[in-house]
Amino acid sequence: MSVRSSGLRARATLFAALGDETRLRLIGKLSKGRRCSIADLTQGTKLTRQAVTKHLRVLEKVRIVHPHRAGRESLFELDPQPIHDLSLYLETVSKHWDAALARLKALVESE
Repeated sequence: MSVRSSGLRARATLFAALGDETRLRLIGKLSKGRRCSIADLTQGTKLTRQAVTKHLRVLEKVRIVHPHRAGRESLFELDPQPIHDLSLYLETVSKHWDAALARLKALVESE
């Protein structure tokens, strides 16, 4: 497997992790800059602790969240770097599409 295809696979996995409404809500709660327990993250939702834990494991696998032990409790913290990296990737893809569309427009207008 090439470095390029492994990078694409990693991005696809990250997009898949972000493609869930519940996980986006968890990211929103964690984006306030403080570590949260599973109890904090289930508060105000109809989700069980087990459901939140399952979603956190998906986010942990793609390195968006990191657990930290505080006694017997796990606190979860957001790492925005993978999301930032995706943003840069999307910006690059957007520039490529803009250039392709500009070439298409120039071709159509020249005929």
